[in-house]
Amino acid sequence: MKFLTLVLLGLSFTLKAQLESSVSCSKRSKHHNHSLKSNTLSVAQIAQTEKYDVHYYQLNLSMTNTTTTLSGYAEMQATSIVALDTVLYELFATLTISSVTLNGVSVPFVRANSAVKLAVNLPAGAAFTVRTYYSGAPPTAQTNPLGGSGMTHATSQSWGNEVVYSLSEPFSAYEWWPCKQSLTDKADSCDVWITVPNTCKAGSNGILHQVVNLGNGTSRYEWKHRYAIDYYLISVAVAEYVEYNVYANPVGAPAPILIQNYIYNNPQTLPYFQADIDETANFIELYYDLFGPYAFEDEKYGHCMAPLSGGMEHQTMTTQGFFSPTLTTHELAHQWWGDYVTCASWCDIWLNEGFASYGEQLMLENLYPGQEVQNMQSVHNSVMSQAGGSVWVIDSLNEARIFDGRLSYDKGAAIIHTIRYMVNNDSIFFSTLRSFLAAHAFGTAFGIDVRDAFTQNTNLDFTPYFDQWYFGEGFPTYSVEWRQIGNDALVKISHTASMPNVTPTFTNPIDLKFTRPGNADTTVRFTITSNANTFLLQGIGTINNSITIDPLNWVINQNGSITMNALLSTEEQEPEAFWFIYPNPAKEELRFGCLKSEGSYQIIDMFGKTVLRGKIANHESIDIKSIPAGAYVIAVQAGATRSLKSFVRQ
Repeated sequence: MKFLTLVLLGLSFTLKAQLESSVSCSKRSKHHNHSLKSNTLSVAQIAQTEKYDVHYYQLNLSMTNTTTTLSGYAEMQATSIVALDTVLYELFATLTISSVTLNGVSVPFVRANSAVKLAVNLPAGAAFTVRTYYSGAPPTAQTNPLGGSGMTHATSQSWGNEVVYSLSEPFSAYEWWPCKQSLTDKADSCDVWITVPNTCKAGSNGILHQVVNLGNGTSRYEWKHRYAIDYYLISVAVAEYVEYNVYANPVGAPAPILIQNYIYNNPQTLPYFQADIDETANFIELYYDLFGPYAFEDEKYGHCMAPLSGGMEHQTMTTQGFFSPTLTTHELAHQWWGDYVTCASWCDIWLNEGFASYGEQLMLENLYPGQEVQNMQSVHNSVMSQAGGSVWVIDSLNEARIFDGRLSYDKGAAIIHTIRYMVNNDSIFFSTLRSFLAAHAFGTAFGIDVRDAFTQNTNLDFTPYFDQWYFGEGFPTYSVEWRQIGNDALVKISHTASMPNVTPTFTNPIDLKFTRPGNADTTVRFTITSNANTFLLQGIGTINNSITIDPLNWVINQNGSITMNALLSTEEQEPEAFWFIYPNPAKEELRFGCLKSEGSYQIIDMFGKTVLRGKIANHESIDIKSIPAGAYVIAVQAGATRSLKSFVRQ
């Protein structure tokens, strides 16, 4: 999902389209500026929902473009994982349920806030179908301060068109249809049937199987999608649309890929955006090459216009406020990063938003060469506008933090760029991305799965990098001292950190460009192991009084001083001491080294849940036998120092 303040990148954009963006910023505020909590379910109720596996959803609803009020039913087909005496799912409390059936038989139900409970007697492995008949108006921000954005009615102030559209990410699907809101339980498929006035069209996921004229001034749009889909990616948009279709022809694709667009039925809208919409074909062809085949290519990709200041990556049919190269490519990249493979926890929204944002950089690099330079500089400037913040989201119920543009989007994209630099081989970098996506196809993944994929494919250990740049906070400021010794040179690279009490040291490599006589400039990549490293460059020749740090802007960093030091020696280096954990992986206990003072620790699982906490001193151990095997993050506060590291419990 992308909500933005437009940077035009040299492209023309008139005041009319800018108006949509500025007006729709109120939508951004409503959707993202609350510290939102998921839903009203308790931990025990959420655990109850995890006792069954969803296979299929069908929505059959009557809607219009002038009000969010809807009516109809939603069907869920599932299988019990364990013996069940209760089936629990969610629907917003003010929506009226008229009846519920279990396997076709009407059954009683109990509601407690958003929880809907059915008493059942199902053995493990039993297939069951729940159909909920309901109606009402989904909540607004006024009627549900913790959300109110699952379904929106708005009029485009740029084009004058009235639209009702859904936006369920991250926690708002239950505001308009009964469902299980679990990232790790994707439905295998879905059908979305929407009955609308004949003046309207309804866009949704998958293939438009048929449009049935019901003979009473309404028609039913029957969409079917036969791929795994997460709850928040099921969507609908209703408006007076015209349909405009184009096709992509990627190399290696078995057939052309339909790009189906529902554009405002305004005689000015399509001509205004037509060239931008046509360019979607180029973007699909690019990503097909870089990321691998488009997973839903036998169905479609497409867009439904709606009055929002960006877009939302609904599977196979993005909801989008306008069309520009960076916005369209961001939402399209989500079809690989977020839809095909989805973050397993909102802690790891980077897997969705960081990679989609990096998709913009790749598009500019390949299709608008030259503009990617300023784009990455702008990304770095955004990250460095504040000192701290991690890409990993420690508060996975805080919607404003999940969708923090500086961290989840910009820093998320920037650290992928640095991974590419560290791999130093685009063939390996992109093949790793493709193999990662294939390994997690139609499923979910954690950020550390990306780390492990690059570690495995490159023989480089990316654990320190992720500890510093993904779980850690801040960025380095590099300074350089140098001394000419005949034909050789001594070079000292030191760095300070913007958040030294969290991440004091960054051990990623860094490039220096040495300006030399006769256009013989030399760029050298240095391995950094501490806050001060000294290197002897033998035979480099004469260095003019000019050194550039990170000349191609691969790493988020600021420049300190660059000075000639006639007294520089090889004994200048003093490695920085910082705490560490061992062994890693660990089986029964975890030990700490180099803690300067007694501290407190907090062990957090990959879903953001604290599983263990306590006090610790240097070289003491903690018993971890009580926590299940898996990957964890440990946060340690020792004096003024607080930092995070990852480990594996075997």
